[in-house]
Amino acid sequence: MAAILAGSITYFFNKRLRLSRAQHALTQVMAAATDLPAGMTLAAKDVSTIDWPSDIPLPGSFSKPEDVIGHPLIFSVGAREPILRRDLGLEGSGIGLSGKIPPGMRATAVRSNEIVGVAGFLYPGSHVDVLVSYSPPSGVGPVTQTVLQNVEVLTAGQTIEPDPQGKPQAVNVVTVLLTPEDSQKLQLASGQGAIQFVLRNGVDQKNVELRPARLDQLAAVEKPAPPKTPHRSIAPTKAPAIYVLEIIQGTSRKIEKF
Repeated sequence: MAAILAGSITYFFNKRLRLSRAQHALTQVMAAATDLPAGMTLAAKDVSTIDWPSDIPLPGSFSKPEDVIGHPLIFSVGAREPILRRDLGLEGSGIGLSGKIPPGMRATAVRSNEIVGVAGFLYPGSHVDVLVSYSPPSGVGPVTQTVLQNVEVLTAGQTIEPDPQGKPQAVNVVTVLLTPEDSQKLQLASGQGAIQFVLRNGVDQKNVELRPARLDQLAAVEKPAPPKTPHRSIAPTKAPAIYVLEIIQGTSRKIEKF
């Protein structure tokens, strides 16, 4: 009886254990061996494998070292953190900033100061509008015009990653991500007048129709009053005088009034 009871208990727990293992089967995915900064190109020493539950999907993960080695990191990755497809640039696309530039886009640098850089709160990953103040050849006076909208900031100074604590940082150069056509617009605008960045919410992707702001729109100019016509007093008209004429012809008489 003891042997039968022990065998039954062993069979029961063994079955439960195998069922639990089947339900929580593990697979291996590629992860960072240590804390890896953005911009570096991954080598074999930088990656390792970790166990991941197979019943929990991890889109964009890799299972082989050769799938990630040689690719630059676009975003920093912590130790033992899975490396995903969104974290990697194209193989051979370069190190540093060049690895964060998508195909068909350009990184364009603009000289900045504390005012242009939104008082130091311009971080990599921020989205801005670009304004330029200049005097057009038509001679209508200074104008300010929005030349680019929803532009992504790649670097602020030499910083590729934003400060985790969000501390403001005064920078001299801001690098933005633009199409080749917008890169030409920005360079042309920077040569015409002062450039100003306007910080916008990162989730606000809507472009708006804007007209250039003119100098005469800054002050509320009163419209001139319409000219007054001179007041003329109208003298009361007098009743015309009535003349009475008596006409006598023989024995007839008549009265004429005029």
